[in-house]
Amino acid sequence: MFLRSLEIFNKTGSNDYPFSIPALKNMTSLAFKTNVTFFVGENGSGKSTILEAIAYQCGFNTAGGSRHNQYEVDASHSILGEYMRLSWLPKITNGFFMRAETFYQFASHVDSLPPGESLHYYGGRSLHKQSHGEAFLSLFNHRFGNRAIYLLDEPEAALSPARQLALLRIIKDLEDEAQFIIATHSPILLGYPNAQILNFDAQHVQEIKYEETLHYIVTRRFLENREKVLEELFND
Repeated sequence: MFLRSLEIFNKTGSNDYPFSIPALKNMTSLAFKTNVTFFVGENGSGKSTILEAIAYQCGFNTAGGSRHNQYEVDASHSILGEYMRLSWLPKITNGFFMRAETFYQFASHVDSLPPGESLHYYGGRSLHKQSHGEAFLSLFNHRFGNRAIYLLDEPEAALSPARQLALLRIIKDLEDEAQFIIATHSPILLGYPNAQILNFDAQHVQEIKYEETLHYIVTRRFLENREKVLEELFND
């Protein structure tokens, strides 16, 4: 592992965003115990905000990309990043922040670079000339390598279930020499063996077992009792 922990400090005692988010208001530190960590929680629970702040502290473009990708997207500035400190052993500067919601802008940024300086990192073809899912996998397959930290915000957004499994294989191939911190709603990705899962729905962020995540419970119940679940949903 490279990133061991983070510390959050709110010197002003502010209750404004992002400290208005319950999980962040109560958080002072967070420890990473494995090379693969997942953030889980409902929309607005703070997991993407934390991930963006880590990217800020790593020096990555908070709109998505690495330290070398210079472009701007509205509302991509990390407020929380200014109140965070990271603890490394050892510190690394190589890595990437993959942000699903701004991936289109990132792909446009890549197209604006000289081809010889960029496209070989993404399979030799414009990301805009691939399907959304193909572009994600091109990034994972060609841009990711060893001795790096990868921050992925909802990478399943454009991936079919089969390609989510392909992503798990990529993570497995790199796990010994890279660190992954992933915010996700995918019960497939969360099934990665021996991963640390941190639940942001609790008042205090805490570790949770895969089978205890709401993502697993809801998905399993639906698959095993689809007709009953839909009947209850539609007749409520």
